[in-house]
Amino acid sequence: MMIEALLGVTLLSALVVMLAPDRIAGKLAAGLSLLPVVGSVWMFVQFDGSGNALLEGGSLAFETMTHWITIGPYTLNWHVGIDGISMPLVVLSTVLTTLAITSAWTPIDERQSQFYALMLLMEASLLGVFTALDFFVWFVFWEFVLVPMYFLIGIWGGPRRKYAAIKFFVYTNVASLLMFIGFMALVFGLDVTTMDMPAIAQAIHAGQFGTTYGLGAETLKTVAFFAMFIGFAVKVPTVPLHTWLPDAHVQAPTPASVMLAGVLLKMGTYALLRFNFTMMPGIAQQYAVPIAALAVLSVIYGAMLALAQRDLKRIVAYSSVSSMGYVILGLVAYNYYGVGGATFQMVAHGLISGLMFMCVGVIYNTAHTRMVGDLSGIADKMPVTAAVFIAAAFGYMGLPLMAGFAGELFIFLGGFGADFAHAQLFTALAMFGIVIVAGYLLFAMQRVLFGPFAAETDYDIVPAALHDTVPIVALLLLVIVAGTVPNVFYGMIQDAVTPVVDAAASASAVVVSTGGVFL
Repeated sequence: MMIEALLGVTLLSALVVMLAPDRIAGKLAAGLSLLPVVGSVWMFVQFDGSGNALLEGGSLAFETMTHWITIGPYTLNWHVGIDGISMPLVVLSTVLTTLAITSAWTPIDERQSQFYALMLLMEASLLGVFTALDFFVWFVFWEFVLVPMYFLIGIWGGPRRKYAAIKFFVYTNVASLLMFIGFMALVFGLDVTTMDMPAIAQAIHAGQFGTTYGLGAETLKTVAFFAMFIGFAVKVPTVPLHTWLPDAHVQAPTPASVMLAGVLLKMGTYALLRFNFTMMPGIAQQYAVPIAALAVLSVIYGAMLALAQRDLKRIVAYSSVSSMGYVILGLVAYNYYGVGGATFQMVAHGLISGLMFMCVGVIYNTAHTRMVGDLSGIADKMPVTAAVFIAAAFGYMGLPLMAGFAGELFIFLGGFGADFAHAQLFTALAMFGIVIVAGYLLFAMQRVLFGPFAAETDYDIVPAALHDTVPIVALLLLVIVAGTVPNVFYGMIQDAVTPVVDAAASASAVVVSTGGVFL
């Protein structure tokens, strides 16, 4: 019942903070948010799962399965559990929430109890997404994440907050509808009476399909695959479905941007791994070339867009589009380094992107501007913030001994070892994205941090407060730990992705033995 306790404590904390007076809401929320951190770290230390949650032979940690309701022929269960893929993401969610809440003490000065309650409510929803194993339960958590983020952007955001919040909600909600239709098409085509995700995944692998709506098994799987792929690609986001992200980031308050980049985007890549690449490896391999091309397009185009920006938040926002392209490239490689590296990169990017947004937020709290052309010489006035910002930027560039280097290294090794057509060329092109990343981050650092101090602002530039610097320093230390000792969670990730890679190899062998016909 540990997962239920984690969810219950987080939801109860949200309620307590909502009822608390504004003057104590921030510190109360930070204190209460430490409870899920302690719980998730304890679960991490005690983790004894093995294999993959969806595939036969997997042994889940902290699993609970209880009958919930029956709808027609389908049984819905409360089924939660954790494997080596979800465990690091659970810890990431709890740690980033605490740090984001602490970073909000300076910029959030109105309706504070509501703001912090929504942050905790979002944390509970994220934990549900990463632990639920019944599709209906998972989908409830998946959709509920949209609610607190919508209000965080729409109420505490910038001048165009209403536009950004509505655009975010419409894009992601329509994508969820498309994904839901795709998955339900699979369920209707299978001989199952459950929404249990492991049961459905294993039924798909066993080929338990009939003719549905006049569609044969392979046509149905292909249609469902791309319906879900597009739905999840919006959440990632990949080019050209990315346009909601810069608006959401720029208008969102910094703590919400930290959670959006650090965890919410990982919902998309996590779902792609769970549904598309685990349940239907044959279809993913059949379309590996266009998927890899989309990944490289996201890497290069996202980096080029970042290069053209002058708002620090937009630069980091487009960087996320580029970084998520690497994750998709790793997934489609379908080997141990590729899929394992893609999962590692989800955590690494969550830490580094959260750190980058926090640094931008600390600068904005003092200078009240994020425009590159309006700032110069900040390093002399805010040395700690500048040092952390530089370290975070180098982490984004893939500096060795930092989390970004390990994730990208694994992905590139997987990409060069992939066996789909032109895999090595796609990987080489993706590697060129690092050069562009270095270009725009070095340009931004040189303009903002160095040179003579010449900030065009009416505000005094002073060193950041202690409660602003502690979160960024703590997060930087986590980035370094993940980069220097990647096996702290890469081992459990590899254990969980190995069955996925093995299933993909089996699907490929079936294709060869049947002359290219997917069964």
